Amino acid sequence: MESSVAKQLIDKIYEKRKSAALEARKVQFLSTSRPSLHAQTPLHRQIRDCHQQGDHRRIGQIIDQLVDMFSNASNPLHIRNGGLIGLAGTAIALGVDVAPYMDKFIEPVLACFTDPENRIRYFSAECLYNIAKVSKGEILVYFNPIFDALSKLAADSEVSVKNGAELLDRLLKDIVAEIASVYIPQYPETERIRSQYDLQDQSILVPYPDHSSNADSSPRKAFSLARFIPLLQERIYVVSPFTRNYLVSWINVLDSVPELELVSYLPDFLDGLLKYLSDPTEDVRVATENILADFLREIRDISALRHRQEEIAESSEQRRADEKLLISRCLIRSALCSSKSEKEQRAWVPGQGVRIDYAAIIEILIQQLDGQHDEIQQSTALRWLAEFLGFAQEVMLPFTPRLIPAILPNLAHHVPMIQSAAIRTNKLLTKVIQDLPCPVDNPSRQSTVEKTEKTTSTRPPTGSPTPPALPVPSRQATLQAAPPRDASSPESVADGQPSTAPDKITAPQTPKSRSGTLVPAAPDIPSRPQSRTSLISTSAPSAPTVSAPMVPSPVEEERVEDEDVVDYVATVNELTIQFLSEHEQTRVAALQWLIMLHQKAPKKILAMEDGTFPALLKTLSDPSEEVIKHDLQLLAQISSSSEESYFRFFMMNLLELFSTDRKLLEARGSLIIRQLCVNLNTERIYRTFAEILEKEEDLEFASDIVQKLNTILVTSPELAEFRKRLKSSETRQDAQALFTTLYRSWCHNAVSVFSLCLLAQAYEHASNLLSIFADLEMTVAILVQIDKLVQLIESPVFTYLRLQLLEPERYPYLFKCLYGLLMLLPQSSAFVSLRNRLNAVNSAGFLHIAPKSTVTSISSRTKMSQSEIKWQDLLAHFRAVQAKHEKARRQALGTDSLPFAGFDTKTTESKLGDGMGPSMRRRVTGGDPTPPTGAGECTACVVAVEPEGEAEWGVVDWGWDRGSWC
Repeated sequence: MESSVAKQLIDKIYEKRKSAALEARKVQFLSTSRPSLHAQTPLHRQIRDCHQQGDHRRIGQIIDQLVDMFSNASNPLHIRNGGLIGLAGTAIALGVDVAPYMDKFIEPVLACFTDPENRIRYFSAECLYNIAKVSKGEILVYFNPIFDALSKLAADSEVSVKNGAELLDRLLKDIVAEIASVYIPQYPETERIRSQYDLQDQSILVPYPDHSSNADSSPRKAFSLARFIPLLQERIYVVSPFTRNYLVSWINVLDSVPELELVSYLPDFLDGLLKYLSDPTEDVRVATENILADFLREIRDISALRHRQEEIAESSEQRRADEKLLISRCLIRSALCSSKSEKEQRAWVPGQGVRIDYAAIIEILIQQLDGQHDEIQQSTALRWLAEFLGFAQEVMLPFTPRLIPAILPNLAHHVPMIQSAAIRTNKLLTKVIQDLPCPVDNPSRQSTVEKTEKTTSTRPPTGSPTPPALPVPSRQATLQAAPPRDASSPESVADGQPSTAPDKITAPQTPKSRSGTLVPAAPDIPSRPQSRTSLISTSAPSAPTVSAPMVPSPVEEERVEDEDVVDYVATVNELTIQFLSEHEQTRVAALQWLIMLHQKAPKKILAMEDGTFPALLKTLSDPSEEVIKHDLQLLAQISSSSEESYFRFFMMNLLELFSTDRKLLEARGSLIIRQLCVNLNTERIYRTFAEILEKEEDLEFASDIVQKLNTILVTSPELAEFRKRLKSSETRQDAQALFTTLYRSWCHNAVSVFSLCLLAQAYEHASNLLSIFADLEMTVAILVQIDKLVQLIESPVFTYLRLQLLEPERYPYLFKCLYGLLMLLPQSSAFVSLRNRLNAVNSAGFLHIAPKSTVTSISSRTKMSQSEIKWQDLLAHFRAVQAKHEKARRQALGTDSLPFAGFDTKTTESKLGDGMGPSMRRRVTGGDPTPPTGAGECTACVVAVEPEGEAEWGVVDWGWDRGSWC
């Protein structure tokens, strides 16, 4: 440059430097349409003359000289400032023609943005402002480095520098908003710079369908959003609130440009943007919430547009098919309709052709729910997922196994905002799954073991009162022979291999538990499911950065429909893992999900051979009653839809669980069995239990579980109909068969089998059992059970029995049973209660003035016919079972060598023949009874009352002779 100009620019006095390039500094606030002001600037005049003469070489030399002045850090401050002022004046003189020379000074000017001197940073921002103002769209070629430099100045500590950066930032935003989507470099130099960048990066400008064929051949725009996104992705994780506010403002500007579809690149910076929600600065949080709301609205609108276009396409195809049938009659009309339809398809609307990577967005949202992110991020992610379930259901379905562990733990979150969002999302996802068509059952899920066990499972015929002696295996033997199964329980849900089969999980074998089941390992879930609609394209030529398959053809669509859109097996595995959650709401929700999924696809999930069964069985030990109820509902639902072998297997495993966990039996046994009776057939449950317990080897457990089952049978309101069925055993053969089945297993507990006889109104047989009770050792446990039985007799369940005491001639053995209990009891509160009940009957005079009844009425109401049930066989079975228990008790005490004469066959038979045996039974079934030889010989007609401490004896009128008394 001229020596006088250079001397003025490097003068130490600011006023002289100012006069050398006065107008260049004014241009930052004034319009460039004032050439008269520029004409008086020496540098401006020199550059203008060179430009008019075409002396581009000298202009380049002047620019190089100016660059050397401000870029050399060793130069004094006034020289560097003069160089920046001179460069601004040069740009003003050249106007838009400065574009060919920008490559020389853009990088040095941006380097000054990080200079330690405040004034250098300020003047560099001022210089670039003037350059951008005159170059307009040409500056967009250098948008990335300018954006990067400005992001650093946004957090500058100097207020003047920050203000200057804000002025430059506003100018760039105006340029981008106005022409970024359409501006093409006008100079070969800037086009060459543009071509140096990655040729694969393409502008995000959405071409109109009419111009889609020329999209590839069209020149590249000066601004490339595809090339800018990696820079944004890198800078999005800054922590400075000033820089964050700067980035959010630029995202808002780029998103507001109609032709720029920034939402297509949302997965690239969504994760960092969500972190801004927890920024301590309110301005950043509010701006982030607004931009996220805009993005969600755009995605919703784009999805709605896609659905409308699909409907239009389907209707157009249908219309064309109808027109082909009528083409001979309305050829012209068909042509017009076809032309109109094609014109509608070519019409461009905002959002058309935009590709959104739904899978990547959902993946980011799921990552926000790992518990390590801020609460506002988690609640926002849940709200987004809920919105996606409303307009992109087909995209969300493949993510179901990933969504389960992300949503369910938050159902019990301590923050109400997250909890309510999780509840809403869970309800929406459940509804989406429920609305799906039922999948085609896959027969491969049926286990070969089930088919084998089906042929061996036995059940007594309903028409026979006494079931045949079938080879029912014991619980231990059956469990040991249980087939190995693929398992997936909460104990081993760590690292596993992905499943290769679509409907079965293969897990490595692990040691068996006591019940013979395998402890499984859950498979890994793919990090990002591939949905056939996760990348949506309606009419765009290509995606910005994501390469995705196009919409499948009808043939491919039909093939895809044959496959499940939901990975049921992976979903069940994830739900099983949730059983380990410490929150009750999560465990209940997991069971509700399993119930729903099993209703949707009963043949695809929760089969007997998969690993979910051990987890469900273990969940019965859960401390929450609500969890147990849902678990039992699920187990009952599985059993109802499965074969008999599964139900028997379930019952055996349940008994095994009770056997190993006696605390569970004591605390939750009643609840579990009652809930099963609510959800399943009570007779089926009790019959199966009885068949298994009859062969039980653990005698102590058998006695305990029979006592528990009997208490439930007598007291539970859920079993009222079942009790009525047992009461009708005197007239119905199926009820007699049921009674016999229960009796054979109830023999493990003497008091329970006696209670069963009272419930079935088999009073004569119950009185015969009392004779065997005499040979039993009356332990404290037996006396406690008898005490409880007396209390039950006073309960509403045995109201009918107490009323039958008013008919002594029809129910003579009932008195013998109750007096027998009275004799077994010590003089406790139960003794007093039962004695008062019997005395009330005697004192009221019913034993003296009861009307005579015919023999037929007695035989029809007091007991079941001897010809229908083999009572002697039942008594023999009772003796044998009790002998086993007595032997086991003696072995435990170390006195097994002592004789046990009480259960000798001959002794027992002789005792049954003396007054309490078959002779009494014959007397009731219709034969002529013979009166006893003495009043003291008939224990059934003796009533002991002790009014005021004195003993009196009452008598019973037997009915054969009004004057004959015992």
